[in-house]
Amino acid sequence: MEKKIKFAYTDGSHQDFINLSQLLDVFLNELVGGEENRIEYLQYNILEDIHDVIVAYENDNPVGCASFKFFEEGIAEVKRVFVKKGYRGKGMAKQLMSLLEKGAKEKGFDKLVLESGAPSVEAMGLYDQLGYTVIENYGPYKGMKKSICMEKIL
Repeated sequence: MEKKIKFAYTDGSHQDFINLSQLLDVFLNELVGGEENRIEYLQYNILEDIHDVIVAYENDNPVGCASFKFFEEGIAEVKRVFVKKGYRGKGMAKQLMSLLEKGAKEKGFDKLVLESGAPSVEAMGLYDQLGYTVIENYGPYKGMKKSICMEKIL
């Protein structure tokens, strides 16, 4: 059976997005040596605040997601970008981010911001490749030494 990737637009209450976000949390916990090492970040990943989500499906199986939420006038914040192991390195995250940027622009945003960190080597490489630049930590991430914040003008 041929693998066909489809993308669906939804919101933070969609069960496939919730499940993928939980897998992202497990991945991040492993990356930083346990949830206790990212406890201060958990409050900033509440899905109810997210209204714009893209889920990637391979033959009806959810394999990746990306989302954004309102940050301030003209600016959206990228949240919960994740691709399941086994699907990484095939350009799916790039496709998700491209669709996300297009969606944000269509909704009137002219800039995207995001927070990541040095342990997320692949994510940081992706964002750099897509034209995001490092900025001073914004909003809730000010003063968080483990955070790296980035932006892209759309």
